[in-house]
Amino acid sequence: MIQTTKTDLFRLRRRPLSEKLADQSFRVLATCLASLVGLILVAILITVLLGSRSAMSAYGLGFLTTSNWNPVTNEYGAFTAIYGTIVTSILSLLIAVPLGVGTAIFLTENFIPVKGRQIIGLMVELLAAIPSVVLGLWAIFVMEPFLRPVLNGLHASLGWLPFFSTQPEGPGMAPAILILVVMILPIITAIARDSLLQVPVELRQAAYGIGASRWGAIFQVILPAAISGITGGVMLALGRAMGETMAVTMIIGNSNNFSLSLLAPGNTIASMLANQFGEADGNQVSSLMYAAFVLMLLTLIINVLAQWIVRRLSLRYT
Repeated sequence: MIQTTKTDLFRLRRRPLSEKLADQSFRVLATCLASLVGLILVAILITVLLGSRSAMSAYGLGFLTTSNWNPVTNEYGAFTAIYGTIVTSILSLLIAVPLGVGTAIFLTENFIPVKGRQIIGLMVELLAAIPSVVLGLWAIFVMEPFLRPVLNGLHASLGWLPFFSTQPEGPGMAPAILILVVMILPIITAIARDSLLQVPVELRQAAYGIGASRWGAIFQVILPAAISGITGGVMLALGRAMGETMAVTMIIGNSNNFSLSLLAPGNTIASMLANQFGEADGNQVSSLMYAAFVLMLLTLIINVLAQWIVRRLSLRYT
């Protein structure tokens, strides 16, 4: 006797014309919306590229290796801003990743009662909702004065190193790094928490069943199982740090004088665009477009690298 499943019955029955049209319409709509996202991205890239042609032809690759930014003499170089963008983003990530992943582990591994975990999770979500301009004001009036004795101590004890060679006198690279930590910490924590919660309960129980300790199960079983999602969140946070504008603009000092010191004022591409684009004219506009194009390329590289790392980790631990 031949048994007919529900799937076979669905295939054999005649589908109404309205149902077919609804499916086709939804497919076309989804395709158009997905294509629209790509078209917008390409349009932005083309607009920035066309706007930067004058600066590209005038300065070439020297624009990336020089730091002189002088609208009076019509000399432009974005090395200081590129250096500030990369350094602030990477150092903030090095600080935020252990804090974010550690917080996610704390929220998912039953270290405290459920009520306490809910309160901490709510606080993390509220931190992500604070506008960047408010965080910038907090950094200026609270964080930087509070940290200045610590930064002075670093200069006094480690001033022989190039990274702490200047006297901290207010806004600078170090406060900008710390405010970026505050801004990307909720992203890393939220995505890491969701990734850890997706680890099957059976995998946790199996780890405890073979005699693993709590920390052994966390570091040898649970974290490797969730590493692809955590890595994707980290790369997303890095992209956010590279493109952050308002809070960094308010606390970094906006100086185009190059210095290796983290205690000196600096600049990033995003903060330079925010400061100068409104009053720019002539070749300065093209130079700012050139800098924006460089920032887009850096962000694109980060996203491609993130996809490659997530894919490799997924294949390794799946």
